[in-house]
Amino acid sequence: MSTSVRECLELQLLEMEMLFSMFPSKEDIVINGVNSLAILRRYLEGTYDSLPPSIEFSIFVKTQDLKVKAELHVYLPLNYPTKEPQLFVRSSALDKLQHHDLNKCLATFISSMDRGDLCITNAIQWLSENIPSYVEKSKHTSGNEKDMKKVSITFHRMWIYSHHIYRQELRKKILDCAKRLHLTGFCLTGKPGVICIEGDKEQCEEFWRDIRYPNWKHISCKHTESKNVTDSLDHLRLFQCFEELIFEAHGDYGLRKDYHMALGQFFEYLQKHQSDHIFKILFGIEGKC
Repeated sequence: MSTSVRECLELQLLEMEMLFSMFPSKEDIVINGVNSLAILRRYLEGTYDSLPPSIEFSIFVKTQDLKVKAELHVYLPLNYPTKEPQLFVRSSALDKLQHHDLNKCLATFISSMDRGDLCITNAIQWLSENIPSYVEKSKHTSGNEKDMKKVSITFHRMWIYSHHIYRQELRKKILDCAKRLHLTGFCLTGKPGVICIEGDKEQCEEFWRDIRYPNWKHISCKHTESKNVTDSLDHLRLFQCFEELIFEAHGDYGLRKDYHMALGQFFEYLQKHQSDHIFKILFGIEGKC
């Protein structure tokens, strides 16, 4: 590849080493894709021929008074810092409106910086200094809303179809994300791949955004179901937990195009969870055991 991309990757590795020195605890910085940094180093050393995967990680940022904690999700394109990184902040201390405003202002701040300059440490400092004001606004907004009306919750269920789900790191990301967002459902691994999630609508939409981020090809949401409630969501759930499904397969695993999961077993699973109607929506054919 061109020297410019290599130089960008060298700068990315340098910045990651700086971040590890700033956040020495494993709980404060989490890399998505356990081998991504190792592959990057091998590429720069000349022992890995293909381009390395893009670096994606989360940093848990605290304010100086330690009262507020936020997760800064970072995705570095291969040609960062000549291209803007993709950043997204979430915090339990913020409501939906302040989440939106904070991320919009952070994006404006990053856009104002000179391309070619490393900017993640600057983003961390900006976030640490500015998030308290958004938290105060969030408290004020939520207080007014509670005075005005009883909060309504939207139960949501999403049926997601993928051409295939194989990679171990992707499967781990799906399971971890569903657990963190208190969603129930399943992930059918192999070819084809199917994901069902159910729970609070905002949490479902966050899951959908996170697993697609930055770019997962051959994936689509085939069907959704929603219902507004003012009490617990649990009585609407069809699944008691989030689990990974691995059924029997047929075909040659070495020839991925001929390797398919046994959909009859999957149809039986859907029947047990009052969901057999979804089979035709996913695959365009009637299901059978």
